[in-house]
Amino acid sequence: MNPDVTSFISQIKQEWQINTCNRLREIVQQAIPDVTERIQYGKPHFLQNGQYAAVIGPAKEWVSFTIFNAQSLEAPEGFFEAGSPPERKTIKIRRDQVIDYELLAKLIHQAAQSR
Repeated sequence: MNPDVTSFISQIKQEWQINTCNRLREIVQQAIPDVTERIQYGKPHFLQNGQYAAVIGPAKEWVSFTIFNAQSLEAPEGFFEAGSPPERKTIKIRRDQVIDYELLAKLIHQAAQSR
């Protein structure tokens, strides 16, 4: 785990966003055991073999989470934001929103395996 990513997450202002980011980070680590973390473009990025696997982006009202290499992923209607390019799937997580983290972990793993 990269200490810069740990520091980034710990400096987020809203507790629910810190918890969400930590949970997302945890599932990426579990889904892609050889993942590399770094801060790039001001956000935590997760790389697999030097290629983007996922990115976390906290904003004022939500935390966005993007999975790369996602063209073959299938999720329930409305799970991901509409309009994303096929190779990227983004979910915006808002306060008190119920997220199926188990499904998200499965999708991350699936995207990582299809590289």
